[in-house]
Amino acid sequence: MTKELRRLGIMVLFMFLSLFVATSWIQVVSAPELNENPLNRRTLYDSFEVQRGSIIADGTEIATSTASDDIYAWQRQYENPDVWSTITGYINPVLQSATGLEQAMNQELSGQSASAFFQRLDQIISGQDPRGSSIELSLDAAVQQAAYDGLTSRGYTGAVVAIEPSTGRILAMVSTPGYDTNQLASHDSDAVNTSYDGFLQADPSPLQNRAIAGDLYAPGSTFKLVVASAAIASGDYTMDSTFDNVASYTLPGSTHVVSNASGGTCGSGDEVTLHDAIRLSCNVPMAELAVELGEGAIREEAEKYGFNTSFETPLVSTASSYPSLGGDDAQTGLTGFGQGQVTATPLQIAMVAAGIANDGVVMNPWMVDDVIGSDLSVQQTYDPTQFGTALDADLADALTEAMTASVQDGAATNARIDGVDVAGKTGTAEGDADEPYTLWFTGFAPADDPQIAVAVVVEDGGGQGQSGSGNTIAAPIAKEVMEAVLGR
Repeated sequence: MTKELRRLGIMVLFMFLSLFVATSWIQVVSAPELNENPLNRRTLYDSFEVQRGSIIADGTEIATSTASDDIYAWQRQYENPDVWSTITGYINPVLQSATGLEQAMNQELSGQSASAFFQRLDQIISGQDPRGSSIELSLDAAVQQAAYDGLTSRGYTGAVVAIEPSTGRILAMVSTPGYDTNQLASHDSDAVNTSYDGFLQADPSPLQNRAIAGDLYAPGSTFKLVVASAAIASGDYTMDSTFDNVASYTLPGSTHVVSNASGGTCGSGDEVTLHDAIRLSCNVPMAELAVELGEGAIREEAEKYGFNTSFETPLVSTASSYPSLGGDDAQTGLTGFGQGQVTATPLQIAMVAAGIANDGVVMNPWMVDDVIGSDLSVQQTYDPTQFGTALDADLADALTEAMTASVQDGAATNARIDGVDVAGKTGTAEGDADEPYTLWFTGFAPADDPQIAVAVVVEDGGGQGQSGSGNTIAAPIAKEVMEAVLGR
């Protein structure tokens, strides 16, 4: 009998230990993964009952929680919401949804992240109400405002992304039109549903983050930077390599004729250098170069800048695409000047400029510097990380020289800043025959000591159909954004 009781006791003890280990594993080890699972609605529901931490940009709280007199206890409030809607998104118990950083950093903001373990423990022991952690962003308020004003003051639909080249820290991210996130944070179910339906039906949609997602754009001539980079990285070309200077080029195996934007040759002379093809933004030599390089070499170089990769900033970007073209030389030639099947986000094009600016080293983009506990302790700090190397430093310098010449006396002169050398590249992407162009600019400043890399995209030709250009429409906005950094 004693032996049987001992055996039963051991079995019960074993079962108890197994249960203890299993529950401890779930609560401690697996908790972060379970909390971040989008199918786990409990985490979202719990976050409505907690005083969420603030989202802070440049020392200003752009998202805070205030006490409410309804069943949800706390309501989110947003400052200058149209400017910051691209970043913050919204959280709302009525809609039972969250977007932007409210979704991506929900664990931190609701105090449920692993880094907030001791904060939660202290709150339990001391009997405090649960509070979330705050997040401090890398974004610069003046730069964000300049980007927003640059687009909205002109009535443009588009996006701006600005990056610190040496670190990958995002200084600005704007998508227009923006929207009032407070309308979607309301606890009035009728009002919030009316607002949400209105935003869904609006054209263009304010809920689409054009900076990192949505319907991706043809990058136009900004992609010439990637093609030129692939060429000089191969060792078979330099920026002084020459091409026949002709006014048109029939793509191999097709009847499609490529022409320069001017309709003529790429400057004067019988030959044109790669340097001048970038400076003057000529299509014909870049299409020829793309065919010579082949799609594999271009794709390999594009991927070194981040193409075909999704980034978490922590907002998740749609991967820009340089797809397999099946050895189609005609399609490869089109990608030589950013047409055909290549697509990109403004974030990606900003990363191309930032990589060139940073001596060929491409940094992972990020927009959160620190997570701060309710006791003001720093719970987590994010450090710069390297994505990869696209070019050797001397080759990046040579490409920078061509980009600088483009701003000084080439195709990107509207990005000039008095007393500062700016490196830049315009883009004018065509769609169907009667569609307005998509207009681009990307670049960095100062050219010899880069503090900011920027990409600007404007949809629908900036209201000018097919008569506008990247230089006339996008470059002036980029200039204002760069000046906001250089003048701070």
